[in-house]
Amino acid sequence: MSLPTLLEQRLRLPVVAAPMFLVSNPQLVLACCQSGIVGSFPALNQRDSSGFNTWLEEIEAGLTPESAPYAVNLIVHGSNPRLQADLAICVEHRVPIVITSLGAVKEVVDAVHSYGGLVFHDVTTRRHAEKAAQAGVDGLIAVAAGAGGHAGTWSPFALIAEIRQFFDKTLLLAGCLNRGHEILAAQLLGADLAYLGTRFIATQENNATTAYKQMIVDAKAADIIHTPAVSGVPASFMRRSLELAGYDLDQLQNKAEVNYGEKLKPISDEAKAWKTVWSAGQGVGAIGDLPTVEALVARLDREYRAAHSQAQHLKNGWLR
Repeated sequence: MSLPTLLEQRLRLPVVAAPMFLVSNPQLVLACCQSGIVGSFPALNQRDSSGFNTWLEEIEAGLTPESAPYAVNLIVHGSNPRLQADLAICVEHRVPIVITSLGAVKEVVDAVHSYGGLVFHDVTTRRHAEKAAQAGVDGLIAVAAGAGGHAGTWSPFALIAEIRQFFDKTLLLAGCLNRGHEILAAQLLGADLAYLGTRFIATQENNATTAYKQMIVDAKAADIIHTPAVSGVPASFMRRSLELAGYDLDQLQNKAEVNYGEKLKPISDEAKAWKTVWSAGQGVGAIGDLPTVEALVARLDREYRAAHSQAQHLKNGWLR
């Protein structure tokens, strides 16, 4: 287990609320940080770099010395024309944690390291993880099968086991994590932090519409479809939202007809699509309410502590 100094003694729970495209906002970030977990948002959730800067100012004004650190997600990909401008703003604000996606680039890592910030990079395979490790990232986010957003297809057991063969820095696990005992399970598998996304869409403080949140509450694992049709790269979406947007579900579910070699679509096109086609992970079946972030984190904390106690009882029962 490896936590960077920046996070030691700063977290109530070993949890990062994932940056969710078009959903995460300053209200969600602040609610998370004030509750003792890392809050995050994608820079591209603001329409331009000036707006991104304004959001950072709003978040920083709302934090206290007792708050957990926050994180910003940058898309490190040719489809993102704002990368350099947004990176410069991150450096100016000394953003504590930068989460990079769709490209691990040493120059980006070096820029964040120049002021003492951390870089976590999300990966779905060993090859992606090795390339990110070579770029010098401080942490890897293992996005396993069943996760929302741009999810992978590897079992968390396989993905974490292979990453830990060559990476001893901070490791985060994403995919179907909704309860306190699941956070502990992620740690037992070898992760340092749990990375929760869908569970935080179904809270009161974010930009998701009421219909989006209710669809998550109503959905089950079988309602999640993993397809590149929306983004150009595979991602997880709710079946009902795909139907309402006019996608041919028979074609999407026939993997032989799906071109997984497509490239990421331009950010402007993706933003238009994700407004009506809603992402979620397979853990939706365990989500049945829309609490405040404060109430959710308090519940996760109780569940996490209870799981620790239960694990101790199991240990005492089996190991004699």
